[in-house]
Amino acid sequence: MAAQAKVRIIAIMNQKGGVGKTTTTVNLGHALSRAGNKVALMDLDPQGQVATSLGFDNNLPGLDRVLIEGLALDEIIVQARDGLDLIVAGSKLNQFEHTSEGGIQRGHRLREALQQSSLQQYDYVLIDCPPSSGLLGVNAMFAAAELMIPVSGDYLSLQGLSRMMQVMKRAEELAGHRIRLWLVSTRMQMRRKLTTEVRNRILKYFPGRVYFTPVRENVALAECPSFGKTIFDYRVNSPGAEDYRGLAQDVMSGRTADG
Repeated sequence: MAAQAKVRIIAIMNQKGGVGKTTTTVNLGHALSRAGNKVALMDLDPQGQVATSLGFDNNLPGLDRVLIEGLALDEIIVQARDGLDLIVAGSKLNQFEHTSEGGIQRGHRLREALQQSSLQQYDYVLIDCPPSSGLLGVNAMFAAAELMIPVSGDYLSLQGLSRMMQVMKRAEELAGHRIRLWLVSTRMQMRRKLTTEVRNRILKYFPGRVYFTPVRENVALAECPSFGKTIFDYRVNSPGAEDYRGLAQDVMSGRTADG
């Protein structure tokens, strides 16, 4: 009998921009690998910012070749850090959104590619999703067993969250499997009353689903991608690094804000 796959595949998605989606993918991924896990980051956003944030070129062969041409995932994995591998988006990923051949199977290409890859033997695969619910977003939802939504501390985030819930319910119906939901409070300005109100409202509506550690707004977190570094490369003792270490512990243990 083949060994049971242990990998946790987590799609990180929010249709509202500016909530720290890529920041969370990159820094949570590095935090998980520093805690002794084997982690892969997969960039499903055509902007290719995961590669840039880690100091790599998005023009490498990437998910564009996998989804459009059927290339095997194992052929495009690059090592980004110790225990942390990267699968870039690739320069032509946007073209996949306009693919018309293949009918319903187009939505399952990423899931099938993952099932046939060595990523099944990793601990975590984090998928940085595009901010739309098009064909790329559908592929992420069908491939992942878990969905993580970063929510920043403003009211527009709450509107984005209700849209995301509709997308998730539809994806569950089409995929035929339940998707486990997690929420992360990001870009939190803890002294602002509004920030606390938004977090409290989310805790009320999503009991047991909001991770314990809020990620504070932090200058170092904003700066590090321009150097091709994670927060742990750039400023390991910053509040940003402390928060993503805490969030990694939450993810590993299932620790939530309301116990």
